[in-house]
Amino acid sequence: MVALVTGAAGFIGSHLCDMLLSKGYEVIGLDNFCTGNKDNIKHLINNNLFMLVKHDIIQPISFQVDQIYNLACPASPDYYLFNPVKTIKASVIGTINMLEIARRKNARILQASTSEVYGDPEIHPQNEGYLGRVNTIGPRSCYDEGKRVAESLMINYHKKYKVDVRIARIFNTYGPRMAINDGRVISNFICQALKDEPITIYGNGEQTRSFCYVSDLITGIVKIMEQKEIIRPINLGNPDEINIIELAHMVLRLTGSKSKMIFKPKPEDDPMRRKPDISFAKEKINWNPGVDLEEGLKRTIQYFENILPNKKE
Repeated sequence: MVALVTGAAGFIGSHLCDMLLSKGYEVIGLDNFCTGNKDNIKHLINNNLFMLVKHDIIQPISFQVDQIYNLACPASPDYYLFNPVKTIKASVIGTINMLEIARRKNARILQASTSEVYGDPEIHPQNEGYLGRVNTIGPRSCYDEGKRVAESLMINYHKKYKVDVRIARIFNTYGPRMAINDGRVISNFICQALKDEPITIYGNGEQTRSFCYVSDLITGIVKIMEQKEIIRPINLGNPDEINIIELAHMVLRLTGSKSKMIFKPKPEDDPMRRKPDISFAKEKINWNPGVDLEEGLKRTIQYFENILPNKKE
């Protein structure tokens, strides 16, 4: 079995490559290194089953493959807002290019979508049937709307060309190999705490998130790909909900940090509550996350302690 993984040097993509190789797959990893990090996959370079190709999926390319995991797109606000036009292109033109490979080579393809398609939701928790409350012209729309179009492309390629498609709606994910400067709340809090810098909270800190450890997410993604006939989105996330202030206190306790909290204005369109309904994932792929937040944070803190420059002694 040959799998193509786009965004292979990214946080999630590199973990996916690890799992597929452990299952005996041949893996072709694509990345343009816009946000990917070669350190994430350096341990794979001498693996005979792994081939790394530097490529931007906005440009057409072709391989003979059995499966395509399309993860290539900046996923944190700091990254996708840096070049919003390119972010949209990655989700739209890039997805078309990957679907064309799937169509021509009769390959199964999985699109990494996002909980951001739900916007700032009016229902809680969010299930796959909820159509979302989104701002199509807001600052986050380059990512949110790009992913919504990617989902539409997947479904329409299935209807028109019978392409075998899968869609995973990924909720907040964390773990080793997160980038130091990607602007996500867990990496921000850990890095600030390890340096005894102020913990920055945007808004009043009462907004909630549900954090899924990366190994749980990867297991879910592979289960979706391996299951037959799931031509609809599936939520993947940990339904354990926590507010941002509680998360900050947990990080401070686990790091032993003396950092104080500071508050800044909440970014536009930042959702107040986010929690996945994973009933469909439990039913269809027998998936349920197993790593609790405290254990996952301990592993993630250990990773940042090893890579973070200028941390406290």
